[in-house]
Amino acid sequence: MATNLKFGLLLPHFGEYASIERVLEGSKKAEAYGFDSVWVRDHLVFEPHGMEGEDNSHIEGLLTLSAIAATCKKLTLGTGTVIPHRNPIHLAQSMAALSVISGGKVIMGMGLGTFPHEFESAGFKGNTLQDRGELARINAEICRRLWKGEKVTYKDRFFDFHDVALKPTPVKPIPIWYGGGTPASARRAAEYCDGWMPGRIPMLTFIKMVNYLREQYKEKGRPMGTVGAIPIVSIDKDLDTALSKVNTPGLIKEGNNPSKKTWVNYGNFKTYEDIRGLLLAGKPEDIVKDTKEYEKNGLNHIVYDLRFRYKDWYEQVDYLGKEVLPALRA
Repeated sequence: MATNLKFGLLLPHFGEYASIERVLEGSKKAEAYGFDSVWVRDHLVFEPHGMEGEDNSHIEGLLTLSAIAATCKKLTLGTGTVIPHRNPIHLAQSMAALSVISGGKVIMGMGLGTFPHEFESAGFKGNTLQDRGELARINAEICRRLWKGEKVTYKDRFFDFHDVALKPTPVKPIPIWYGGGTPASARRAAEYCDGWMPGRIPMLTFIKMVNYLREQYKEKGRPMGTVGAIPIVSIDKDLDTALSKVNTPGLIKEGNNPSKKTWVNYGNFKTYEDIRGLLLAGKPEDIVKDTKEYEKNGLNHIVYDLRFRYKDWYEQVDYLGKEVLPALRA
């Protein structure tokens, strides 16, 4: 049976191999192969996660997407995810502009972020998880009101502005997907977002969380949102070679971090099989098999994260475009 999945790529705009040429040429390849979307990360003061090296190169994400929108006319532009250290007026304006430039093909993934120093750099002195959760909700609320063309007056402990209205407004409503792999992220998605998009998440945890997400949407009396995922991917001639190109021990260590205590089998991850889903590795047919398992368990939109293979970016995109997508769509 042909897949109903939509397919995306996380672009190489960060890390050691960050390059606008790779971004633009890779996006052109993706469009030619029939990918549905391309995605960027969002950081103010980029600090790589320990498992992905130390190079802090980071080409600003929304500017990167605008460059792609001027070049590629079919791709949807996604953020995975914008962090609420932005002023919501600026965020609303930027996303509305992307909508206009791209003809309405925009998805705003948003999340809490990982690093307190980014919020401190933006002037937010209180940046607990509770603060960030409140900021995310406020950003979503204000963006939607401004996108509708409302004249907005707002005041709380974070923001204070009067009679703000923006033009142009988005070409069509911009869906907001909540990013995160915790029960709290699923609750926030069901409360005020149009979808849920965890990043790196093992398959067993994904299955558990989608069931929980469905319950939360039902409890809120809302239709089930879109389900995305952004697994790390490495494709090669065999599984061992594919795994050798990825910091598998670092990913296992990350999965055993106390912040992941809600994950299935948390603390007991030792092998690739334990983190499968978080990482998809092997030959093209292995990626096809794991992608089908994701779809079987509720996934609607997969974004392949090739960050460990950005050195081989074009080759990896070719693997996906020539072998993985045709097999899934056959």
